[in-house]
Amino acid sequence: MGPDPAVAAVRLAVRRVLADLPPGAMVLAACSGGADSLALAGALAFEAPRSGRPAGGVTIDHGLQQGSGERADAVVRVMADLGLDPSGSVAVTVNGPGGPENAARDARYAALDDAADRLGAAAVLLGHTMDDQAETVLLGLARGSGARSLSGMPTGFRRGSGVRYVRPLLEVDRATTRRACKAMGLNPWDDPHNVDPVYARVRVRHEALPVLEKTLGPGVAEALARTARMLRDDADCLEELAAQAFTDLEASEDGNEDGNLVVLGLEGLVDLPRAVRTRVLRMAAVKAGSPPGTLAAVHVDAVDRLVTAWHGQRHVDLPGGLRAVRRYGKLLFGPV
Repeated sequence: MGPDPAVAAVRLAVRRVLADLPPGAMVLAACSGGADSLALAGALAFEAPRSGRPAGGVTIDHGLQQGSGERADAVVRVMADLGLDPSGSVAVTVNGPGGPENAARDARYAALDDAADRLGAAAVLLGHTMDDQAETVLLGLARGSGARSLSGMPTGFRRGSGVRYVRPLLEVDRATTRRACKAMGLNPWDDPHNVDPVYARVRVRHEALPVLEKTLGPGVAEALARTARMLRDDADCLEELAAQAFTDLEASEDGNEDGNLVVLGLEGLVDLPRAVRTRVLRMAAVKAGSPPGTLAAVHVDAVDRLVTAWHGQRHVDLPGGLRAVRRYGKLLFGPV
């Protein structure tokens, strides 16, 4: 008799990821103790030895709740009992720009980067599910974001010194991870932050998505996740085209010996499809020093009008103390 179907689904997702990693490579599970990451940890503990790879686990103590240290110790014991070796916790200090959620995320990834480097891990597995992906797409849609944001979370990405992060469960729903935990005899911890309506994601999870499911019928989360996959393919293709166009159009400028200007030749830029051209303009602004997190569509649209609807307007101010200026057949991005 085989494993419970939910357990089999989570294990299969992990098995597919492990098959893409180098033989003998160390793999870490990032585990908060919640159902998603706990099911992931259990699946990794089962699959890694069978693929000839060592596997460990790490949990991050954000210190945001009373008793968080004890909770982290309990998660470490569970991971060790599963057979993940080494298993450990890392305490972080959460402070920084962008609000508590962004600060916590930055601190968490910095700690995971360090743990992966210290242990020589080839990959860190994250427990985001199909439901998380659907929530991400809805949040992006509500904010009027572009295709890159609506394409949701990538299956894999790299950070820091090149640590590879992988999300094996993006095609597994949250209910399946809960059933898997129950079948494996694991007791997940429910973070109270996950039901606090002060967070937009929580409101999407507990209010918006249920209404959509009731109104439109079941399968909304799966459809949103599928949309994200398709948009990611489109966004990747457009950004490759934009990167090549940026290389072709970037020009030199007299008096720019210090390299503090990014210059684009207007000839050819105006003929690009808008979807490619606006990406080129964004790349130029970011290369010149405009912070990506605050460079919004309204800024890029204003720069685009310097290219396609120029009537003598002087310049466009950009985040980071920069300015885009049209001058003698070129578009210049640089400090004010």
